[in-house]
Amino acid sequence: MSSWSDSLSNSMDNILNINWDSRNGSVVPEAANVKIKDGAVRIEAAFLYADLAGSSKLSKLCPWQTTAKIIRAYLDCCTRSIRVHQGHIRSFDGDRVMGIFIGQTPCTDAIMCAREIDWMVHNKLNPKAKSKFRSIENNGIKIKHCIGIDYGEVHAVRAGIRDSNDLIWIGKPSSFAAKLSDIRSYPNEVYISAKCYNKGVGDDKKNLWTRDTTPFAGESYYVYKTSTPLEP
Repeated sequence: MSSWSDSLSNSMDNILNINWDSRNGSVVPEAANVKIKDGAVRIEAAFLYADLAGSSKLSKLCPWQTTAKIIRAYLDCCTRSIRVHQGHIRSFDGDRVMGIFIGQTPCTDAIMCAREIDWMVHNKLNPKAKSKFRSIENNGIKIKHCIGIDYGEVHAVRAGIRDSNDLIWIGKPSSFAAKLSDIRSYPNEVYISAKCYNKGVGDDKKNLWTRDTTPFAGESYYVYKTSTPLEP
């Protein structure tokens, strides 16, 4: 075994032998607030993942400049909306962004944010892109997306090495929200877990949602979907 593989193996052993120094968090942590060696922060929060659909088709049929503008416009709308609704941005992944909501009404805030983003995509981004870019118009491209939301307990820990690391989120809510954002079932483009539905949807809004099921980690879960956006 080479010295380099020995080094990698020893680092793995160090990580696998960690005894976590876990604490409860009252705010959404940032990487700098979590010890890189053994720190972990437990929070209860609503996780929102907003994911632009069909970006590979955009890249194939449109000039790169157009694709970049569409993705940036979508992510800009998402991040601004998340912040307005008291959410915290903690991750970008290509054409997807994650927001975390805590406080008194995290699920209600996340749901309102998601429905407003949905309204902006259909009523603003689509017509603007169609009128401005010939490649969008000529190829009949309709910009679509999906947003997934779940609520519950997660632990934030840091992964990577010094000067090259970030937070990762351990727990069902973050993973399930990401899974829901992958669903492609237009015109239903906002999906929330049953737990988030029960905590965040008032009786006067329940008629806007339809119950469905989706598989996750070998089990089937009830989720709720809507095709009714909300004008900001």
